[in-house]
Amino acid sequence: MNEEKTTALHIGLDWSGASAGPVLAIETSCDETAVAILSADGAVLAERVLSQFADHAPFGGVVPEIAARAHLSHLPAMAAATLQDAGLRADDLAAVAATTGPGLIGGLLVGAGFGKGLALAAGRPFIAVNHLEGHALTARLPGLTPSGAGFPYLLLLLSGGHCQCVRVEGVGRYRRLGGTIDDAVGEAFDKVAKLLGLPLPGGPALERLALSGDSRRHGFPRPLLGRPGCDFSFSGLKTAVAQLVATLPPGAMEPRMCADIAASFQAAAAEVLADRAAHALAMAPDATCLVVAGGVAANQTIRQALAEAGKRHGVPMVAPPLRYCGDNAVMIGWAAIERLRLGLATEGLEVRPQPRWPIGTSAAYQNVTSQSAF
Repeated sequence: MNEEKTTALHIGLDWSGASAGPVLAIETSCDETAVAILSADGAVLAERVLSQFADHAPFGGVVPEIAARAHLSHLPAMAAATLQDAGLRADDLAAVAATTGPGLIGGLLVGAGFGKGLALAAGRPFIAVNHLEGHALTARLPGLTPSGAGFPYLLLLLSGGHCQCVRVEGVGRYRRLGGTIDDAVGEAFDKVAKLLGLPLPGGPALERLALSGDSRRHGFPRPLLGRPGCDFSFSGLKTAVAQLVATLPPGAMEPRMCADIAASFQAAAAEVLADRAAHALAMAPDATCLVVAGGVAANQTIRQALAEAGKRHGVPMVAPPLRYCGDNAVMIGWAAIERLRLGLATEGLEVRPQPRWPIGTSAAYQNVTSQSAF
């Protein structure tokens, strides 16, 4: 992946610790409405997250229109409440940041539009943040590791919509080493959970069920295991589960069988991820650590498998606290602070929300015009 080509935008802030003010961040890229306020040194002053599981459960998955309407309904009150929680007013902020891509376009328009309006009203800069960069830099949150995750490090970004391996060389500098050639790992978890009749969110429900299952009962395939490189494939694994379920008698699945399928699927996915991580570490021998981020990073079996892979290569595995594995505004605020510290920002008010924004590409990728898109 090419390095960030965006020209530095010096926004006139003295970003030297206490002399800089707090940043309010907004995340609305999917089905969580999240607002957070971070101090200049990255301390979380206040945060709120509203999930929409109940809204989407009747449909078996996220409905973009419902998600966007929920963001529009709840975001203004959440932002006001978060400011109140922190004991701040909008005038006290140094900047406003919001996820501007990638993600569901309706939610991005709501979050970025509200953030731009708040920034304009308060006379503060608006920082357009790449959602993937938010995940990539979460490992550098103060206090997460003793000395912070030093560059370069290896990132496994694992979620419902993303599955890729990235060498993180610096803020805005990312080299993609591999990615999925079909399904993301989180998508596979969710689809297998649905096959088993589990409720939303599917991934956590499958993990809980797997605790009581036999992971050796079903020998599901391990796609690309041992192959060169660090690309991923989960479609075949998901299909193998679907084919097994199709052979079972109609009606409710026997609980033991359901648990064994969950455990066997999870074991296969964890083994594949550990193998791919090992190949990636061989491709990036100077990595200071192996970072796993995204919603699937909350899975304890996968964490353990990746920790063992890192140990075999002599590097620690670093993962965010569970509450910061999924979509959250803290990571968006921290990514904005990392850029502000370097005197950098993407093009701010001129950045159009976009459903696709590959990590490491400039905001110019988004066909930016001279006028604000929202």
